[in-house]
Amino acid sequence: MTAANFPECLSITLASEGGLSTERTDPGNWTGGRIGKGTLKGTKYGISAAAFPNLDIRNLTLDDVRPIYKAKYWDQIGGDTLPPGFDLATFDYAVNSGPARALRDAQTVIGAPADGKTGPITRLHAATAGVKEIKALCARRLSFMQSLAIWKTYGKGWSARVAKIEAKAVAMYLRAQPGVDAKAVLADVADKAEKTTGTLQKAGAAIAVSASGGAGTGAALPAEPNLLVLGVVMVLGLVVAAMLVVKAAREKERAEAYRAAGR
Repeated sequence: MTAANFPECLSITLASEGGLSTERTDPGNWTGGRIGKGTLKGTKYGISAAAFPNLDIRNLTLDDVRPIYKAKYWDQIGGDTLPPGFDLATFDYAVNSGPARALRDAQTVIGAPADGKTGPITRLHAATAGVKEIKALCARRLSFMQSLAIWKTYGKGWSARVAKIEAKAVAMYLRAQPGVDAKAVLADVADKAEKTTGTLQKAGAAIAVSASGGAGTGAALPAEPNLLVLGVVMVLGLVVAAMLVVKAAREKERAEAYRAAGR
């Protein structure tokens, strides 16, 4: 738990934020926080027009944004009081979705009252947050993102970002633990994620074939099948198969992220 983590966490977050974006379909790029509401100023270095409607977004510099990140995000989540890794996971979430939401989810996974405000009880519960809590927080973050209407547009990039942050946060935590071979642990997580990817892919393919009435399913159709029932079964099967494909893609992202974090 140290203020020295802020520069590293900020550097990791800024690597995902990039430069100026004025995409009209992103609510965050509008000063009113909704598409078409207010002025389209955009987002730069993660500083959005929706959150900072009075700033000259286009002309922001890195020197301009560092104190903003410190005051509006890091300090709001009590970053200096959070363990290494858990601070990164909470901070990056706060930048994307607001410090109150990020802190409420962080409080939920550590068993503190989820009021979105940092204080002594939150600090007490956060003191022992480690790998399990980092993974749980990232899972909650991804679940929230998937509930958003613009998930279809930005979901792929968001999912990859959360996987990267999870891996880097776990690596940061492990490297702060005396006597722990962080590289070996990260490689092990990557191996398990790769195995899970293969299992999910095979299961999804098998269900898709079965639902489509493919050969080799081992299921004999009744002499006079109920077409409505069969249709429902086929649709449900294809939905399950699609869900498994999505989960497989998520595990593949995690495997790649953990490999990169261990290098």
